Amino acid sequence: MDISLQQVGYLYGKDTPFEKRALQGVDATIRSGSYSAIIGHTGSGKSTLLMHLNGLLKPSEGVVQIGKTTISAGTKAKGLKDVRRHVGIVFQFPEHQLFEETVEKDIMFGPMNFGVPEEEARKRAHELIALLGLPPEVAQKSPFDLSGGQMRRVAIAGVLAFRPSILVLDEPTAGLDPRGRQEIMELFHRLHVEEQLTMILVTHSMEDASRYADNIIVMHDGRSVLSGTPQEVFGDEEKLKSFRLGLPRSVKFQRDIEKMIGRPLQTLALTEEQLAEAIVQATKEEGDREC
Repeated sequence: MDISLQQVGYLYGKDTPFEKRALQGVDATIRSGSYSAIIGHTGSGKSTLLMHLNGLLKPSEGVVQIGKTTISAGTKAKGLKDVRRHVGIVFQFPEHQLFEETVEKDIMFGPMNFGVPEEEARKRAHELIALLGLPPEVAQKSPFDLSGGQMRRVAIAGVLAFRPSILVLDEPTAGLDPRGRQEIMELFHRLHVEEQLTMILVTHSMEDASRYADNIIVMHDGRSVLSGTPQEVFGDEEKLKSFRLGLPRSVKFQRDIEKMIGRPLQTLALTEEQLAEAIVQATKEEGDREC
């Protein structure tokens, strides 16, 4: 299902002395099957926008269309239970939401709460334990006896147990070490490819946005100010600077190399692997010219 936002605005504490605007005139479209990243500086409105993507917040102005469900300002939203079954959110530090006595029960809780029979919920739990690379014996362990990385995978399994078609990721690697961050991001990429899940990544990491996303939405001071492919967004350094954002490390390094050799490389290198290929190609071209 597609998600679209049309002139969406949101006010915290509306009509109170503490009223504060968080979103204004946001237009964005997220296509079914895509991997989108939402980036922006702290306070840009990313987290508020995220909570509109499955109806946790209702817009103060404008319209949010989630599949066939319309959520608009001034009207009562219908069908939100179905929306929340299809749009799963993995919040920052999702392991803090674990509470059951065993991993199996924790994963089963959500689906059973939505009316899934116990045996079907148990089957889903064990399938997800395997899918997320956890050993089968963790099913009967307390989630609080697991490592931090394993706890996060259990929490993610609890969201996937609803069988959502869209997965929203709010800084999903926060607090993990570099290896753990890479493992989790590769896991989500695999789910996107193999399970055909629509992914929406809310992140401060330009590296993750450039490596995994095929579409990027830039937020700045509560507005959606730029959208496009990673090549389009990260190809304009000056515009990004105006939104208080930087370049991915690979692109920064590419710019340094281009200054050294006095000419641009053929393509924008969004990952270290792409940069290595571009350097090899440039070296080969230089050698051919000398011959």
